[in-house]
Amino acid sequence: MHIHILGICGTFMGGLAALAREAGHQVTGCDTGVYPPMSDQLRALGIELIEGFGADQLALQPDMFVVGNVVSRAHLSDGTPKFPLMEAILDAGLPYTSGPQWLAEHVLQGRHVIAIAGTHGKTTTTAMTAWILEHAGLQPGFLVGGVPMNFEVSARLGGGKAERRAGPPQASSAPAGGSAAHAVASMGACFVIEADEYDTAFFDKRSKFVHYRPRTAVLNNLEFDHADIFDDLAAIERQFHHLVRTVPGTGPHGSGRVIVNGLEESLARVLHAGCWSEVRSFGAAVSDFTADGEPHDFDVRYQGQTVGHVTWALTGVHNQLNALAAIAAAQHVGVPPAVAATALASFENVKRRMEVRGTVKRAGGSITVYDDFAHHPTAIRTTVDGLKRRIGPDERILAVFEPRSNTMKLGAMKAQLPWSLAQTDLAFCHSGGLGWDARDALAPMGERAQVADNIEALVALVAANARPGDHIVCMSNGGFGGIHLKLLQALQNK
Repeated sequence: MHIHILGICGTFMGGLAALAREAGHQVTGCDTGVYPPMSDQLRALGIELIEGFGADQLALQPDMFVVGNVVSRAHLSDGTPKFPLMEAILDAGLPYTSGPQWLAEHVLQGRHVIAIAGTHGKTTTTAMTAWILEHAGLQPGFLVGGVPMNFEVSARLGGGKAERRAGPPQASSAPAGGSAAHAVASMGACFVIEADEYDTAFFDKRSKFVHYRPRTAVLNNLEFDHADIFDDLAAIERQFHHLVRTVPGTGPHGSGRVIVNGLEESLARVLHAGCWSEVRSFGAAVSDFTADGEPHDFDVRYQGQTVGHVTWALTGVHNQLNALAAIAAAQHVGVPPAVAATALASFENVKRRMEVRGTVKRAGGSITVYDDFAHHPTAIRTTVDGLKRRIGPDERILAVFEPRSNTMKLGAMKAQLPWSLAQTDLAFCHSGGLGWDARDALAPMGERAQVADNIEALVALVAANARPGDHIVCMSNGGFGGIHLKLLQALQNK
């Protein structure tokens, strides 16, 4: 099959492209404003990328057009379609489908799907779960909304060959230590997928994750986000309950499991609306899975008993909770918590999750520049908190961020920004393209916050204020104008 993907450089669609190519399909695609790491990954796979959404791409004559949710029926100010290719597809009556629908029909059928949902931590927890299963010998397939550094690709079909058997998988089906290669799932090989609540396509406004039909569903956390498509938190809770409705029950031919963050009132409301599956909780003092110790070095406890220990390079309470969720998910397919905890010691995180982009040597200490995907106020706060716990008392954190997500561009969470940046020593905001006043929103921070309207001015501000021992964290869900290298160059020249 030849598929042509509209919006191929998005993290989800790029992963889908990689899976389709691995499965033997011919894959082409188009997009605008592409940036690494996805563009690099696609080129490495030999997938042809076409700039723009021109109607002339009909000449490719694919068997199916796979449409990403970046595509719409919008028109430009002059009245011409923003996505002429989509209009041409509709006019010609050609076959098209959404990315999640294509994935469900061509990749996920017959698999034990482990879906990782939540406002925050989806990418990291998906990568953790995939790595745990890989370490245990299960060779899972996966699709991650980023590039896990343990695998260096965002998606793969996987090679695990789990047996079919009557009855649900048991947590004790693998040995307490060593390989869990003989662990079995109730359906096919495992596939771990980042399960996004964002809508599927312009013609399918359901959340992406309702297509995946998971046997194991992780509900990592839930708060208001995506103000461009959801009116309030209750609307998002409704979508999460749609996901819960798709998880199998506890019948004789295999059980479904919902793994839920016990600290989240919103998720308690989701389950209260109805749950037909086995439930395991994590995080709260009374949860099934809890942690005892600091986020970088802690015991894993299951129903009151110590069952493993995690020592790793990651920081922050949010990553400790992510780890508990991943351990609980892996247990459902037969990987003991002790094996999972051991696997996390070698987990290398995901690109753009506190990824060190470079250091500049100075007398008195180095200046380190990080790249991080945090863009929601809660994610910014937890990222900063994790770094604060790790650095020395005399070292500073300089946050450099752009409110780039649709929610942040709308200004729906601007009042939370001072709270999210409370532990930073200095904060620098890129205000280009915003429809609200960033200086006014950050005014409670006083002189600790500075604003620039373009990347060059922002780089100059940060470089002028940086000093030896500083940690500069650049936070955005986009390319951020290549600010990381520009900062390193400016610091080198200072």
